[in-house]
Amino acid sequence: MRYVAPARGAVEPAVFSRLPLAAWRAHAGWLQGVDWPSVDTLNAARPAAMAARFVAQTQALLGDGLHYEQRIAERGAIATREANWHDLFNALIWLRYPAIKQALNARQVAEIARMGTRERSRAQYAMTHFDEAGVIVALRDPALLRLWDAHDWHGLFWRERAAWQDGRASIEVFGHALLEHALSPGKLLVGKALVFLADSEGGAAEHACATAIAGGNLLHDPLELRPLPLSGLPGWHPANDEEAFHRNAVCYQPRREGRSYPPAARL
Repeated sequence: MRYVAPARGAVEPAVFSRLPLAAWRAHAGWLQGVDWPSVDTLNAARPAAMAARFVAQTQALLGDGLHYEQRIAERGAIATREANWHDLFNALIWLRYPAIKQALNARQVAEIARMGTRERSRAQYAMTHFDEAGVIVALRDPALLRLWDAHDWHGLFWRERAAWQDGRASIEVFGHALLEHALSPGKLLVGKALVFLADSEGGAAEHACATAIAGGNLLHDPLELRPLPLSGLPGWHPANDEEAFHRNAVCYQPRREGRSYPPAARL
């Protein structure tokens, strides 16, 4: 069933104080204000590293016949529906992670040139899944990856609960659809993660992700992406500070027989 976001005035204020939306407090006016930010407002916030611009999606714009990704690559125009949650969150991701967005766009356009506009490759599906529901995870403890790959959710999110708070595991939500779904307080969020193993000194997972995608080293198949039940993370769902949640939550799915994951990339 297609998700329908609540109307702007109907969103419960509490969702903006809980992750993942709490990470966007700097844009509280855009998210919680009476008025939607205009395309001009979004463009005024563009970082220097971002070449593309937001353009209001109109019938005249769509009349150019270009694919959404081609329009970005050829004209630097990101078609953006005004007064729309999904496209507002997409704009926020562009503003925070322009290098990753640009890398995805370049790869998507290359795949369109290879496949045409009527068929999609496994790589295109992988990139779309990451664009919509992606999470970038940096782990400093390989033992966490073993629990994760076994779908030992109780171990990962309850026994090792502290790891998500003490720096052994850190995440950045990249998927704009995840942010949109977070508007519904009862929604159990599950991301599609790219995982990086970091040494004790850490590293820039965002930069590593952009570089790897641009270089064609990641996102060739949707099965590269590990499911991550975000609602199990401390502070992400009001019920997850009870152990029972981590034994019974429907977002915790067992690993399918034969399912395996690729090695995590190194920072």
